[in-house]
Amino acid sequence: MAGKKSYVKDYMTKNVINVTPDTKTDDVINLMKESRHNSYPVVDNGKLVGMITAFDIISKEWADTVKDLMTRKLVVANQDLTINDASRVMFRRGISRMPVVDGNGALVGIITNTDMVRSHIERSTPTKVEYFKKTMEQLYGIKTTLKHMPVETNKLRPTQDKVYADELEGRAYELEKGLAEPAIVVKSGNRWILVDGHHRAVASKQKGYETVDSYVVDLGQDIKLGMEKTADRAGIRTFNDIEIIDDDKIKHLRMMIKWIMIKSYAKYTKF
Repeated sequence: MAGKKSYVKDYMTKNVINVTPDTKTDDVINLMKESRHNSYPVVDNGKLVGMITAFDIISKEWADTVKDLMTRKLVVANQDLTINDASRVMFRRGISRMPVVDGNGALVGIITNTDMVRSHIERSTPTKVEYFKKTMEQLYGIKTTLKHMPVETNKLRPTQDKVYADELEGRAYELEKGLAEPAIVVKSGNRWILVDGHHRAVASKQKGYETVDSYVVDLGQDIKLGMEKTADRAGIRTFNDIEIIDDDKIKHLRMMIKWIMIKSYAKYTKF
């Protein structure tokens, strides 16, 4: 899984909003306000001819149409370019997005820094999952199967008793941007046990998402895991049982830890 190459075509946005050279600049500004994007490919007769950005509009002398403001010298990608090569090009050129064209110069998509991050997450996570999968097989003497799939949020059995508000906010942002790393779930009998990704799962629950993107290790039989037994003893069975540690509690905990460290230091440095 980890050695599989990823290509631009696997991560690019295919349905790209674009404008023409004759599009009015005022219309582009309104489009930016509505879509919250700050740049658009310029297409003429099906072919990419430029890019119009907010910087073009602000920094150049005003013009009524796109053709007099757009950037014509572009760095473009082929959809069969590897993600690694595309990221190198973007890094060296200092750009955050590249239009993707076919052999005839027609616009077929756009690849961004966000897509690069997402590809990295999806390539790195399987390594961790494979290690966990092998550990389960060795521990219980079984053969498991692995699937990448959405799991219903309400079916997940948490095994962690607390999450932190600041990290929860970060995971919520990642979910909105499509950057959240998949959770790791074990299917044991009819139970879906959440092993890793509690902040992501709680954020999904809070946002009303019906599913959580997950790597599911299916044990193929009903085995009571040690983490389940620990969660049982702690009374953790649903997301409602998880405590959310807010900023005030975090500060209090840090102050307590600092106080304990100071007391310990004073104790062991007395003559």
